[in-house]
Amino acid sequence: MEVILLEKVGKLGTVGDKVNVKSGFGRNFLLPQGKAVTATESNIADFEARRAELELAAANQKEAAEIRAGKLEDLKVTITAKAGDEGKLFGSVGARDIAEAITAAGVDVEKAEVKLPTGTLREVGEFDIDLQLHVDVTQTVKLIIEAE
Repeated sequence: MEVILLEKVGKLGTVGDKVNVKSGFGRNFLLPQGKAVTATESNIADFEARRAELELAAANQKEAAEIRAGKLEDLKVTITAKAGDEGKLFGSVGARDIAEAITAAGVDVEKAEVKLPTGTLREVGEFDIDLQLHVDVTQTVKLIIEAE
C-alpha cells in the first residue's frame, strides 16, 4: 500500500514522503490517526497544495515538544508506594502513575509519552525514565520511588 505521510513517523519518513507500507499498518494505524493518506492522484494534488501548511504544523509541534522538554530537564519526581522490607513493591508503578506524578509536578505528560522498555517498576529506588514528547524529542526524568 502506497501512502503519503502527513507528519513525521519514526523510522518511516517525514512530511511528504511517499512510502510503501503493509496494508494493515496503513489501514489500521496511519490512515485512522491522520498520519497519512493513500497515494492517489487527487490526494497527491491536495497534499502539494497543503504542503507548506503541514510542514509549518510539524515544525510547531516539534518546537512545543522542545519547550516541554526544557521544563522537564531538571525535574525529579517522587512516588510513594507500599513496599515490603526488602524494597519490593506491593504492586507496581506504571506509565499512568508516572504520567500523573509528572503532571502533578507542573508539566502535562500523557501516558503514551512515558517509555518503560523493561515494563512496570516493581521496587524502591531511583530510575531514569525516558519521555518521548515528539518523534525527535526525548527527555529523561529522574523518578524516585519511596516506601510508604
